[in-house]
Amino acid sequence: MDNQTQTEIEAAAFRRLLSHLDSRKDVQNLDLMDLAGFCRNCLSRWYMEEAQERGVEVSKEQARERVYGMPYEQWKERYQTPR
Repeated sequence: MDNQTQTEIEAAAFRRLLSHLDSRKDVQNLDLMDLAGFCRNCLSRWYMEEAQERGVEVSKEQARERVYGMPYEQWKERYQTPR
């Protein structure tokens, strides 16, 4: 497999992960952390850090919007349940 194909597959898998997380808004970040050791916020931080390593400025808010599919505050208001 060449590097381009590998990158395309990895990008598709990332988009699929985001789609899956979007379809499971009932799963809270705390649940993800307890079971998987990462959450949506971790994923958005990794996205931001990888962009920065490549010289692309992505703010925390922009990265979270990419992962959550909407501004983070809006997602929290709509989907985050009290613990």
